Amino acid sequence: MTPAGPRKTAARFAALAGLGIVLAACSSGADPAAYPDGDIEVIVPFSAGGPTDTVTRMIAEPMAEELGVQIVVQNVDGAGGTVGAGQAATADPDGYTVLMHHIGMSTAPALYGENLAYDPLTDFRTIGLVTEVPMTIIARPDFEPDTLEDLVTYVQENQDEVTMATAGEGAASDLCGRLLTNALGVEVTTVPYDGTALAIEDLIGSQVDFMCDQTTNTTSQITDGTVKAYAVTTPERIDALPDLPTTAEAGQPDIAVSVWHGLYVPAETPDEVVEALTAALQTALADQSVIDDMAELGTTPVALDQATPEAHTALLTEQIATWSEVIGSQGG
Repeated sequence: MTPAGPRKTAARFAALAGLGIVLAACSSGADPAAYPDGDIEVIVPFSAGGPTDTVTRMIAEPMAEELGVQIVVQNVDGAGGTVGAGQAATADPDGYTVLMHHIGMSTAPALYGENLAYDPLTDFRTIGLVTEVPMTIIARPDFEPDTLEDLVTYVQENQDEVTMATAGEGAASDLCGRLLTNALGVEVTTVPYDGTALAIEDLIGSQVDFMCDQTTNTTSQITDGTVKAYAVTTPERIDALPDLPTTAEAGQPDIAVSVWHGLYVPAETPDEVVEALTAALQTALADQSVIDDMAELGTTPVALDQATPEAHTALLTEQIATWSEVIGSQGG
């Protein structure tokens, strides 16, 4: 894969987001008396062009084709994903409003406590997991440390001066940043942005020092050298960035996180609707164009036995407990 590949893919999906494209189904064989018999809205609780939006648009078209209807992607940004998720939680439980959310679904209870307007486990039904996106630790191109070992030492010695960018509280970059600073035992100045694009723009422009974000956002910048990359936060190296060491290889095995995405519907949604959406999701994840597009951005679809409500609910439950411990240790 050449460096232009990820950039081309990311640009294509950003263009789709900018146009507010409606992903239409090509098939017309669905029974109009059965679900679905009208357009389905998928709420993405983050800004257009971001990683969750990109993943959603990758699977929306093949899902629409399988279901025989149109799928409209709706971005409802705000409060670390809780505004869009709250809107989805109170939607009619008829299968025509679906939520795509990432790992933030499991961190919201610890981050927002009593202010959270929904319970991830009781106000939603899970449809299935979609993908687990690796995280990368990156920095401004002229940042002094050259390796992750150097970065650790530098941050520990200069924590009062170092700045870490995030895409806002509750965003994947914020969660990874919390894990990173927790593992290093430091407190740095966090600079929250309204979305990942602005954060990376200022990182490239040397307005902030470093950040941790998903490969769907960082692969093209790493391969073309506009940011300095230190490590990927997965147990093994990834094909899209084969020269980038893992955090474990660089001596930081505790900095291990990937950002999983999954689909949800309101809690009272009927079994038949959940089953139809799960089947469409599994069809999309087996689609070769989806597999290829995800590979260019450093990720893969989950195995089909993970694209089920059972596997999704099990992970969500486990992750709520894990992140409550991590975030609670930092005082929320």
